Amino acid sequence: MPRINLLPWREELRKQRNKEFTITCIVVALMALAAIGGVHYSFNQQINFQNNRNQFLETEIAQLDKKIKEIKELDAEKEALIARMQIIQQLQSSRPEIVHLFDEFVTTLPEGIFYNKVVQKGREITLTGVAQSNARVSSLMRNFEASLWLEQPSLVEIRRETKQSSEQEILRLSNFSVSVKQILQKQEDEI
Repeated sequence: MPRINLLPWREELRKQRNKEFTITCIVVALMALAAIGGVHYSFNQQINFQNNRNQFLETEIAQLDKKIKEIKELDAEKEALIARMQIIQQLQSSRPEIVHLFDEFVTTLPEGIFYNKVVQKGREITLTGVAQSNARVSSLMRNFEASLWLEQPSLVEIRRETKQSSEQEILRLSNFSVSVKQILQKQEDEI
């Protein structure tokens, strides 16, 4: 019987299968690389799209922040204007009060007293002056109590001082400081 060697045929078949396997592996590897590249490209596109959206939002937020800052500045300016208007209205309404106040200083001033200084802080008025005697200061305080424009007189300080005016004449004076409060009068409507 003749011997037929089938090994080269098997060998060829094995080489053919190895070649097909190698090609299949290369094709699969290329397809996997293409798939990975496609996914990577898709993710990059999504990331770029989101970055563009974020940039747009940041730009809009910056514009809104500017507008909010302008609104706050306008609100502060509005508050300052309202405060000025209130001060002006207060000054307009209290304009006649100062006339009455100085008139009251004159009408309540007893003889023998002189004012050196008048200081007003809010509604509290401090009067500093010189009196010929302590009794005249007491009279001044009684006049303040009877006043329609002044209330709550209180003696802050009184000091006795002796001065020599001429060669033999000696003056005994009282330096005093009195505090009173101004009464707010209701405004009458002007016709």
